[in-house]
Amino acid sequence: MTIGFIGLGGMGAGLVKNLATKGQAVRCFDLDATKVKRMTGHGAVPAASARDAAEGATILALCVTTAEAVEAILFGPDGAAGLLPAGAIVLDHTTVNPGHVDRMNRICAERDLRYAEAPMTRTPIHAEQGKVNVLFGGEAALLEELRPVFDCYAENVFHVGPSGHAIRLKLIHNYIAFANVAAFCEGFALAAREGLDMTKVIGIISAAGGKSGMMDLYGEKTLRRDFAPAMSLANAQKDVKYYAHWLEEAGLPGFMAESVHQTYALAAALGHADEGCTAVIKAYEHLSGVEARLPDEPGS
Repeated sequence: MTIGFIGLGGMGAGLVKNLATKGQAVRCFDLDATKVKRMTGHGAVPAASARDAAEGATILALCVTTAEAVEAILFGPDGAAGLLPAGAIVLDHTTVNPGHVDRMNRICAERDLRYAEAPMTRTPIHAEQGKVNVLFGGEAALLEELRPVFDCYAENVFHVGPSGHAIRLKLIHNYIAFANVAAFCEGFALAAREGLDMTKVIGIISAAGGKSGMMDLYGEKTLRRDFAPAMSLANAQKDVKYYAHWLEEAGLPGFMAESVHQTYALAAALGHADEGCTAVIKAYEHLSGVEARLPDEPGS
């Protein structure tokens, strides 16, 4: 198989590295040429454009930021889909929305292409290690055709159900995760505002029902003021927005979802979109005037 790959961000770079080093023929493109050059060091072939990456590929994988970006890359004025041969697979690793998956299935079928939704969980570190989780929605036969690709970079591949179910479960997962981040950041900010001993906050919360995977990953980093964007605040805002809109379309109340969305939107408006998702705490700190931080270690 020949794989075209578009999008070399935190997750995409790790996927391409593992594809190339494990013997797959992969041609990659990103708007940032330095990222493309970095992948050539692992054996990937550079592409000059999205169309170049797609030309003749039996699989075209996309790992970009939004549903709108995927559709523009594939079907915009210079759409890459026109360079794909009949029967090629469009492998979408982007966290999108349910309506996008429905549209992509329809448009790809009209062009004699096959669409595969495969959003992921875990972090760029797991992508680098070849240990992401892939959530696949679609026919079992298509999954088996893609299995040699997934085996290069996934520790777990979950067949969630028919096409459209994977992105729905991914958005539910991400909403819960980012709501949790917003909740513990709010709590940290209040603890700091009230003068609590910040060295005790995480340990005591995690000794009971407040413990969570996101706090384990990012709690101490937040209080050490480490906002490196393993998962950017902008992407968190986007995912929660997709979830909130989907919830509304489903006819369910979304008071909590919209509150979480607007909390991230405020932090982004304050200039923190490109920082990590826990920079949402800065929205609270902007109002309180107090930073939530651990005391400096002796000698630091």
